[in-house]
Amino acid sequence: MVSKLERPAKRKTPAEVAALFATFHAANPNPTTELAYGNAYQLLIAVVMSAQTTDVAVNKATAQFFPQIRTPADMLAWGEENLRQAIRTIGLYQTKAKHVLALSRLLMGRHDGEVPHSLPALEALPGVGRKTASVVANTLWHEPVVAVDTHVFRVARRLGLARAASPEKMGTELQKNIPVAYLCDAHHWLILHGRYICKAPLPKCGNCPVDKMCQSSAKLPLNI
Repeated sequence: MVSKLERPAKRKTPAEVAALFATFHAANPNPTTELAYGNAYQLLIAVVMSAQTTDVAVNKATAQFFPQIRTPADMLAWGEENLRQAIRTIGLYQTKAKHVLALSRLLMGRHDGEVPHSLPALEALPGVGRKTASVVANTLWHEPVVAVDTHVFRVARRLGLARAASPEKMGTELQKNIPVAYLCDAHHWLILHGRYICKAPLPKCGNCPVDKMCQSSAKLPLNI
């Protein structure tokens, strides 16, 4: 998640956390996922496919079949081999194809073909862990949950939002520390910040909107 040499920054006070997220909000009032989708089922599939794969790569793959595959029934009729061929450019494509077909069967059998709203029901689907379930629930229904991926984990520790050493504990800590007013959008702000500004090997501190609020050991001189 983070280099062993990179220690988490000092934990921010509630007032400092609120100020940081107010800055994120001012810069981007309506953040959202960069995954392309047309409905709840397609978002679920896209998030499952995004594990260890960039959103750009997932969008290129799903663009080939999302226009005609919009429901679990469509996917089951299309079949695993067709899906496997369509997504072979993304990581772990064979396993992901199996998961998508299996979860599509469960959606048809248990949920009348609809994506369930509850986190436990989502997590019960093949290939859907806590992070995937949280992304879906947050993006579709604005549930105040924070999905922790590598970007969120890194940024939260660098900014002093949380100091947990695992994604599971990090999610719990962030839920407690982020003001309720910002919880629904927090995941998107943190992941986008990590993806484009607070990068793992070379953070763009000179372009960072919250640079003055950051005491991370990973900070770089502004002329870099």
